[in-house]
Amino acid sequence: MRRNLICPGQWFVTVLILAIGLTAYGCKDTVSVSEHVEVPLSSLTVTPGTLQPAFFSNTTNYTVNAPTSATSVTVTATPRDSTTTVTINGTITTQRSVTLGPPGSTTTIIIVLESQTGTESTYTVNVTRLLSSDNNLSALTVTANNVAQPLAPDFDASILDYTVNVANTVAQVTVAATKSDLNAVMQIGSVTVPAGTAAGSAPNIPLGGPGTQTVVSISVTAQSGGAPKTYTITVNRAASSDDTLSALEVTTNNVVQPLAPDFDASILNYTVNVANTVAQVTVAATKSDLNAVMQIGSVTVPAGTASGSAPNIPLGGPGTQTVVSIPVTAQSGGAPKTYAITVNRAAPASDNNLLALTVTPGSLVPDFTTSTTTYSVDVPNSVDSVTVSATKADPNAVMSGDVTAGAGVATGQETFFLIPLFPRTVSITVTAPNGDPKVYSITITRAFP
Repeated sequence: MRRNLICPGQWFVTVLILAIGLTAYGCKDTVSVSEHVEVPLSSLTVTPGTLQPAFFSNTTNYTVNAPTSATSVTVTATPRDSTTTVTINGTITTQRSVTLGPPGSTTTIIIVLESQTGTESTYTVNVTRLLSSDNNLSALTVTANNVAQPLAPDFDASILDYTVNVANTVAQVTVAATKSDLNAVMQIGSVTVPAGTAAGSAPNIPLGGPGTQTVVSISVTAQSGGAPKTYTITVNRAASSDDTLSALEVTTNNVVQPLAPDFDASILNYTVNVANTVAQVTVAATKSDLNAVMQIGSVTVPAGTASGSAPNIPLGGPGTQTVVSIPVTAQSGGAPKTYAITVNRAAPASDNNLLALTVTPGSLVPDFTTSTTTYSVDVPNSVDSVTVSATKADPNAVMSGDVTAGAGVATGQETFFLIPLFPRTVSITVTAPNGDPKVYSITITRAFP
C-alpha cells in the first residue's frame, strides 16, 4: 500500500508501508490506505510450493512456482473469522486440491471469502508449473538382428558411456532409448524424437568392418532448454577369430544327457555318463561365429552354418569310455580350439536280489528279506498246492530254476503240487546283468492227514 507522510520541519516523503495507523517521530498520516481487506484470511498455503510474496492478510495477489513433477497442488485457506464462508475455485471449502496444467503453464486459483453480512474479499494465487529440467534417459537398448545386446555397464541414467560387443558378423545395430521426461527432445544418431514422444529408435545403424568401433551418440535436451546431456555407446565389432562354441549337447534316444560340468564356452573338457544299455550317442554343437569351421567326429560343419550334429556315434562296450572331439577353427585360421566329451558307458548291473517272495497259501519262515536266501513253509494237509511268486529288484536280471522270468520281466510265478510228508523244495536263481547269480530256496511241507 502506498502512503504519503508529511513531517513538520522536515520534508515530504513517499514510502511503502504495510501497517495502518502509523504515527512516529511527529509524522502524521495524510493519505488513507489504498487497499484494505474487509474479510481477511489468517493463513494461506499452497503445497507443494511457496507463496511469493510471503503471506500477509492484506496482500491478496500471490504467485507460486510448483515443481514440474506436481500435477496438482493443495490450497489451504483459513479465515480470520471462523464464521466466514471460504470458496476455492467455486467450491465452498477451506482446503482443496487443484489440478495443474502441463509444465510451463499457469493455473489461477481464486479464493473468495464472504462474511455473514455479505461482505466479500478475494485472494488470487497464480501457480506456474515449472518446465522440466530433466535431460535423462530412463532406458537404453542396443539390438542386433532383433536380439538385445548387453550393455556394459548395465544401464543407469547417471552413467553416460557404454560399450556393446557384437559378433564379427553383425554389420548393423538398432539403438532405442526412452526419455525420463517425454517433453525433452532426444537425438539418436540422425533420428530426432520430439517433445511429447517418450521413446524412439534409430534402426540399422551401419557398423565398421570386423575389429572396428562405431560410436553412437544420444543427446537429450530438457524442456527448460540448456546444454544437452549426451550418452554414448561404443559398439565393438569382433574380429573373426572366434573359435568357441556357444552350445554343446549330447543325446541318447532323443533324451538330453547332462554334461559335467555345465557347458561354458571357456571349458573344453566334459564328461557324460550313460546307462550300460546305451550303445550310441548323438553330439550336437553350435558355433559362436557361424563363419568358423567345426568338426564333430567325422562330420564337418562348414563356414556359414551355425550348428551341426554327428548322429549315432558308436560307443564301446559296457564299462568303457568313448571320447568325442569337436575342433573349431576360426574364420581367421590358426590352430583350432578342441572341445572333448568323454562318454562313460556304465558297467552291467550287479543286482541279483529279489524284491519280493511269497507262497500262497502259507507264510515264509523267516519273514522275507533280500539278504535271506533260505526259507521254509508249513501248510495243513488240506492244502494240496501252493503258488510261489518272486519279483526281481532289477527287472533286467534273469530269474531261472523253478520260477522263471526273463530280462525285462519283473515277476515270475509258478504253482506246485504237494504230497503229505514229502517236502517240496523250490529253487530260484537270480542272475544279475553282469552274470553274478544268487540262489533262493523254499522248503514247503504238507502235514500228514
